[in-house]
Amino acid sequence: MTASVQIVDYVEQGQSLYIQLKVVDAETGTEVEGEVRFLGELLYGELIHEKRSPLTDAARIETIAYLKTHFGR
Repeated sequence: MTASVQIVDYVEQGQSLYIQLKVVDAETGTEVEGEVRFLGELLYGELIHEKRSPLTDAARIETIAYLKTHFGR
């Protein structure tokens, strides 16, 4: 496990789902807070963006998988 994900809050509005979360990247020991959103099935946000994310690739990918599974999208 390369990431510990904690959902702080979320709100659903129509097809959109806004999620505030904290992620601890086990590889770097860094804790990052941010917001992501689902628009239908697509997930957006700097926290999980391939080039802008402060997370390692492994932690970013694990966070994406966790959120998709947790919210069934």
